[in-house]
Amino acid sequence: MSERRPKRELRRDSERGKIAGVCAGIADYLNLEPWLIRVAFVTGVIFTNGSFFVLYIAGWLILDKKLPNTERHNVDVKTKVWQGGEPPREAFRDIKREFDELEQQLQSMEKYVTSNHYNLQREFNRL
Repeated sequence: MSERRPKRELRRDSERGKIAGVCAGIADYLNLEPWLIRVAFVTGVIFTNGSFFVLYIAGWLILDKKLPNTERHNVDVKTKVWQGGEPPREAFRDIKREFDELEQQLQSMEKYVTSNHYNLQREFNRL
């Protein structure tokens, strides 16, 4: 079975953005690094007499803000410099840190379940 990808939406990403997050939102939507979009935007502003600036303001006013991501997400590992995502070493480090945290939680649960206190509490609850 194939895994469904969530529907991508074009939104402003003010967490990664420098001004209003329009370029960061476009970069996220196109799966590119934000600096590439920023370079293209500045180049467009310089060579089009400011029409890109008007488009940026329109994007600022029209695009919704990206909601903060509170749930865990898949790690996007980039294979090319211009792709969005984490470099492999950083992705591996993040995944290792998450697994270490889960391991500590599991160890503390096992320690509690195998303790005499747990057995005693269970016997009291049966009464």
